Amino acid sequence: MNLTQMPLRVTTGAFILNSGVGKLKVDEGTAAFLHNGAKTAYPGVFDSMDPKTFSKVLSYSEIGVGALLLAPMVSPVVAGAALTGFGASLVRMYLKTPGMTQSDGVRPTQEGTGVAKDVWLVGAGLTLLTQGLTSATKAGAKSVGRGVRQVTPFVES
Repeated sequence: MNLTQMPLRVTTGAFILNSGVGKLKVDEGTAAFLHNGAKTAYPGVFDSMDPKTFSKVLSYSEIGVGALLLAPMVSPVVAGAALTGFGASLVRMYLKTPGMTQSDGVRPTQEGTGVAKDVWLVGAGLTLLTQGLTSATKAGAKSVGRGVRQVTPFVES
């Protein structure tokens, strides 16, 4: 983990991990609410899943993403990809759920503001992903550069 990425990874990781742990023992009403949100955002994908099972899968997924972000041995590319995917799924839910956006389909209503803020997760994930990819590219270029020797052509006089 790069030192400059630590604040981003710790804050998002702890937040998501806590959210996942909080969903481990949700009641039937909360499970149904979460399940309905997923069914609206992803029609046909979660329809046959039991709401309690869905909330467990969601909980374990959040715990996994949070743990990936907090684990220093996980590359920023992997952590960033996980965070981007997680954040994008929440943004999709926000955009697809009736009543969350104004008539333009983007700006949040009062009800949607709490979910619209999850767009920061996508930005944080993309930041980690691009930093990881660019630093890997730079490291690769440096190692290739070290392996190249300058050859002076033989010239007869």
